[in-house]
Amino acid sequence: MEFSKYRILLVDDESDVLEFLSYNLRKEGFVVSTALNGREAIARALEEQPHLIVLDVMMPEMDGIETCEEIKKIPELKNSLIVFLTARGEDYSQISGFDAGADDYVTKPIKPKLLISRLKALLRRISDQPVSSTDTVKVADFVIDTERFIVLHKGEEIILPKKEFELLRLLASKPNKVFTREEIFSKIWGDNVIVGDRTIDVHIRKIREKIGLDVIRTVKGVGYKFEA
Repeated sequence: MEFSKYRILLVDDESDVLEFLSYNLRKEGFVVSTALNGREAIARALEEQPHLIVLDVMMPEMDGIETCEEIKKIPELKNSLIVFLTARGEDYSQISGFDAGADDYVTKPIKPKLLISRLKALLRRISDQPVSSTDTVKVADFVIDTERFIVLHKGEEIILPKKEFELLRLLASKPNKVFTREEIFSKIWGDNVIVGDRTIDVHIRKIREKIGLDVIRTVKGVGYKFEA
């Protein structure tokens, strides 16, 4: 897979971290740009439309969680993947990060080979996903359009971050089928991505809040299903 076509934005308030990561990512062929804070990151992201943004969580003024939330509100950046870097307590940061719309999570101190492996795994997944009009799912009063990346309920558009969109589409693609947690992790996050046990639960809760309907049911000890 050719990675030179992929643009990565690195965001960290420590210039030596940016220099270290930039060097290693450029060696792999990525096109890399950097930002030293959240506000600069948003402006740079709008200008460059990166495929993937690597965000430090602990930054002054606007931290990584806030920056991620702001990025997810911008339609032009809805398809940009986001990976958090953090040295904070794992449980809190993972839940907050995925809640904000992150796609993955890497802890400091950073091991370049591990980070690069995780980034490549994410980019392979989006590269392998076919995009066509046949990917539209119509069930009950919902239209889930992968080509335009929108969810409509009775004609009203519902805005969902990328992972919530993918999760809703997966469940709705086979109404009343129970998807196990293992299936969901594999199809939405990929086998090479390590996420916390509560990640799915956080995403399901957010989807329920946004669609305002009790169509996603929990099957205790197994997983979830979309009830048509």
